[in-house]
Amino acid sequence: MKTILASLMALLIGLAFNSSINAGGAGGAVQRRKPNIVFILADDLGQGDVGAYGQKLIKTPNIDRLAAEGMKFTQAYAGGAVCAPSRSVLMTGRHTGHTTVRANAGTIPILDEDITVAEILKQAGYATGGFGKWGLGDAGSAGVPSRQGFDEFFGYLHQIHAHTYYPDFLWKNEQKLPLPGNLEGRNGQYSADLIAEESLRFVRQHKDRPFFLYAAFTLPHGRFEVPSDEPYSGMNWPQPEKNLAAMITRLDGHIGKLMGLLKELRLDDNTIVFFTSDHGAPSGPGRRFELFRSNGPMRGEKGNLYEGGIRVPMIVRWPGRVAAGATNDLVWTFWDFMPTAAELAGAKAPANIDGVSVLPVLLGAKRKPQPERFFYWEHHQYDRRMEALRPSSMWQAARLGDWKAVRVKPDAPPELYNLRDDVGETTNVAAAHPEVIARIEAYLKTARTEPRPHNTGSFEYQR
Repeated sequence: MKTILASLMALLIGLAFNSSINAGGAGGAVQRRKPNIVFILADDLGQGDVGAYGQKLIKTPNIDRLAAEGMKFTQAYAGGAVCAPSRSVLMTGRHTGHTTVRANAGTIPILDEDITVAEILKQAGYATGGFGKWGLGDAGSAGVPSRQGFDEFFGYLHQIHAHTYYPDFLWKNEQKLPLPGNLEGRNGQYSADLIAEESLRFVRQHKDRPFFLYAAFTLPHGRFEVPSDEPYSGMNWPQPEKNLAAMITRLDGHIGKLMGLLKELRLDDNTIVFFTSDHGAPSGPGRRFELFRSNGPMRGEKGNLYEGGIRVPMIVRWPGRVAAGATNDLVWTFWDFMPTAAELAGAKAPANIDGVSVLPVLLGAKRKPQPERFFYWEHHQYDRRMEALRPSSMWQAARLGDWKAVRVKPDAPPELYNLRDDVGETTNVAAAHPEVIARIEAYLKTARTEPRPHNTGSFEYQR
């Protein structure tokens, strides 16, 4: 029913939209086409992995150019500390205390009643395409992209499937697309390159109408596999570090090709591009923080709620509309993208979301004093045997102004940090500020609802 209603709404809006475009003639005013929306989501990329944020060793010239030509945010946050919850927040506009998917569990599907960004934009007349890693519903579930507002999808449905760059198949919509070059141990078809090429094809195909491109590229997540580490072969680094750096530079190259195509097709001035990562960088082999400083000066990493786990790069570029070369310290998050995209499209976001539109700030409006806004995250481990979240594993974090509270388990006292003076979260000042702790504790009691029951799907990624 949701699909039928969405298709009907898209048809009606599309007809109205086309009529307004063609309303020139005698006395008619031709309206400007709705802007294309491109959201590039890197995977496991730390804020410090990008030259524009201080990286000195890994080459990211195209991402750095995005920052030079757009607005760089220094206090932007992912939806969660690991990939599936963060993507669920991005798609639904609801933070991890409310969104459907709250843990990495293989694939927990979002539900039919969940409204996604793609559904809103499709109803507003946009062509919608997703390319890369989905992670919000395996084959046959209600969560697959084609049942959640995407006209096209190419890539990995299951997040564990996405750990390899030489799979024997990828998904094209709900059909398996075999990759014969990767069978029997032969590494012939590098998935990241295939996904990037499909995203370019989507842009070419829909250049004559508004489109939403969700480029959820998998680089540099998973195995440190890359066709060649040539850019860094001469460096005196361990091989995993060479591979990681090569993967990040390869991601940068894909972004460069996408930006070049937008210019070639003369879509550049009417396309707003967002670039970010799904959470902070992990540690471990290939992630030598002392070498790359992937999370910069921040404490923590992927999988926890200190700043290194959830603060991410965020760059927004829109020539002539978003100020070039600007740096902004606005605090905003993945759950703000849905209302921002809806406003860009002239659509209305659902009423029950947690996000607010940041479009006025993007377009240069002076930030008006606002009521203090709470931001909330939670993080869970998943018990595969019990098919349930582990209650004892839940982390919580909340931010209010410059104050950030972190609770590392349900019965632990909250830690408190002043991020203005202590971005590394080195000094817990909870004892000195009981009044702040009291406000945050009161908020935490209202910040979440219990997650809805679900299962992890059919595990179609397995060979």
